[in-house]
Amino acid sequence: MNNQIIQIKIQERLNKLSSQDYGNIEPWQIVEAFNKAQSAWIRRQLEGINQTRTASEGSLRRIDDLQFILTSVPVAMTNKGIYWEGRIPADYLEWSRISAKGQDECCPARPLVIFEAEEADRDILLLDQNRQPSFDWRTTFTTLSSNTIKIYTNAEFNIVDPELTYYRKPRNIEIAGVVDPNTGNVPTVDVTCEATDGVTELLIDEAAAILAGDINDYYRQQNLTQTNERNN
Repeated sequence: MNNQIIQIKIQERLNKLSSQDYGNIEPWQIVEAFNKAQSAWIRRQLEGINQTRTASEGSLRRIDDLQFILTSVPVAMTNKGIYWEGRIPADYLEWSRISAKGQDECCPARPLVIFEAEEADRDILLLDQNRQPSFDWRTTFTTLSSNTIKIYTNAEFNIVDPELTYYRKPRNIEIAGVVDPNTGNVPTVDVTCEATDGVTELLIDEAAAILAGDINDYYRQQNLTQTNERNN
């Protein structure tokens, strides 16, 4: 869906399509509200809205809605003794999984089963014979802290071909000739929404609800919010 249609639909939701008074919504406000709505909506879908709603890949609908920001990239990692570490990408939003192979001096690389663990449990896991890194059993664990991924080896083997699968930050929309409120720059070309048209319609309703709150139109804000909730 192109940015012109997004602007028209948001103005229509706010009953501002033909308004020429001081209450008109500026294009940069639409950009800011839409990008804020996109970020908030995606985070809710990843987490799960409430006990009756599925999160992340918990349903076919969530898989379809969120697959456009699910990506896999190789990770450059260095040996730190009992673990190997690498930095998360700059566009990282939320964890999905990490895969890698283990290799020692006598055996070729083997795929590992890697469990996600909490940094607070690291020392306990390293001492637990059933859960500590094991090249024989091809299992280990990983933690995430300070924007760094750590895959633990207990200095028993090397990590080969690590690949991180994660949800990245969505691309913000930009309108040519309109100041980007986040950067202060004026883009020369449009940057459109990456989501499907169905998801974009939900983001339009959410952006309109944000703008309705900004202009103190609380009835319209409540109505748009309820509509969005029903369609999620």
